Amino acid sequence: MNDIPDRVPTPCPSCSPELETVHEVLTTTEGGGTVTVRCSECGHVHKIQPEREREVTLDVVVSQEGESFTANVTTPEDATIEVGDEFILETEEVLSTVRVTSLELDGQKRTDEADADEIETVWTREVDNVAVNVTVHPQDGSRNDSRSITLHVPGDYEFEIGATETFGDDEFEIDAVVVRKDASGYHRNRYEESGDSVFAKDTKRVYAYDEQSSAWSAW
Repeated sequence: MNDIPDRVPTPCPSCSPELETVHEVLTTTEGGGTVTVRCSECGHVHKIQPEREREVTLDVVVSQEGESFTANVTTPEDATIEVGDEFILETEEVLSTVRVTSLELDGQKRTDEADADEIETVWTREVDNVAVNVTVHPQDGSRNDSRSITLHVPGDYEFEIGATETFGDDEFEIDAVVVRKDASGYHRNRYEESGDSVFAKDTKRVYAYDEQSSAWSAW
């Protein structure tokens, strides 16, 4: 497959060598390097080599549950990349959706937005499957005996304020959710109103109250 459209504008050597006219694409060579076209004005058939969009290859560092690996991605030279952007990263080892968390320019300068040809390294994290930290408080509201658990869930899993969740032996009611800085589409960085929800990939931490028993146990 190639990305050549059915019709292209190009000069015609027979009737319009200086100005572009609409041409019908007849055939393309393997990879789309040479294209045979027919002028819609005079019917002249000739070959052209369409201009290709210039691309750059960027180094991508992917953070995945405390570990990281490096890969490469190719993108148009004039593309603008910013923190919060998501894209599919495909390598021989992995196929996953990642989110941009930081951009590194020449001289190790960090920025939130830049043109692709200015970027040295794209820092990202995987968002297909994520680890979410949950702080669970006892039912009596005491903070001294609170505990932390880590949940492994799909990135599009939703945490709803007021909902009761059960993961293995843990059962708790969600009290608040703190949103990550690289998340977009949220009006606040902390949600506490019943019914509000945040995607797991956008969640920095969940706060909840234990629902297992009235007698709190650390075990």
